[in-house]
Amino acid sequence: MKTTALHYNYVKTNDLNIFYREAGPKDAPVILLLHGYPTSSFMFRKLIPVLAAQYHVIAPDLPGFGYTESPDPAQYHYTFDNLAKAMQGFIDNLKLKRFAVYIFDYGAPTGLRLALANPEKITGIISQNGNAYEEGLGNAWTPIQKYWKDESPENRNTLKEFTSSKMVKFQYQTGVADTSLIEPEAYLVDQHFLDLPGHLDIQLDLMLDYRSNVALYPKFQAYFRDKKPKLLAVWGKNDPFFLPAGAEAYKRDNPNAKVKFYDTGHFALETHAQEIGADILEFMKDLPK
Repeated sequence: MKTTALHYNYVKTNDLNIFYREAGPKDAPVILLLHGYPTSSFMFRKLIPVLAAQYHVIAPDLPGFGYTESPDPAQYHYTFDNLAKAMQGFIDNLKLKRFAVYIFDYGAPTGLRLALANPEKITGIISQNGNAYEEGLGNAWTPIQKYWKDESPENRNTLKEFTSSKMVKFQYQTGVADTSLIEPEAYLVDQHFLDLPGHLDIQLDLMLDYRSNVALYPKFQAYFRDKKPKLLAVWGKNDPFFLPAGAEAYKRDNPNAKVKFYDTGHFALETHAQEIGADILEFMKDLPK
């Protein structure tokens, strides 16, 4: 009997305890869900039951987020290369041979690194506000881009505001017509982890290293052109960080890309989980097993 019961597990990977949520039949095709900033796999709480009726759904927390082990940044270098290395160890430990990957925000450059390293494993890509094009970067990135160019303590301190409760709520609520649809638990859980000792520096380190993702955009785009993976972009069109142009750009390099916009913001699953879930289920029908 198929079940959508959600399980909460850990697996040891590269000396880190990786936490992950898992649901759905073990013999079904796999969908790997990769979260973004400042959240965790908790962001998929509404989507997982929709997908798990037909698919084996796995949603890990990245190092520095949620319940995954978060070493002191003095001992662990928080870069996107290392996040991808942790996720490579994760998929290796779980022996995932083939999977579709859902990429959102920070999960996009992490997941696309996995795709570059394991093109044979990727059956398809679902990008929910997961950017791979410079034209997709909104003006909200300006203070972060300033830090990329000048790593001064002043520029680093300016970015502390991004981890404030005001800014976290801004990410959830901006572009949402009816903010009463946003569960306050969502941003309260995020804030809990952001406020843990050492986590401020973890996030500032990752904001600095995000420039490495922009440097990799040409390689990601070459992957889209060369491998032409089945790709569905499901995009909150009012996202101040990742603009609709970033979604449309997928079609430039990949004729297999399908793009759909929703009248919501950055965290599109908060308001449109059922609609996005239905579109993913339709998309999954055409993917190779």
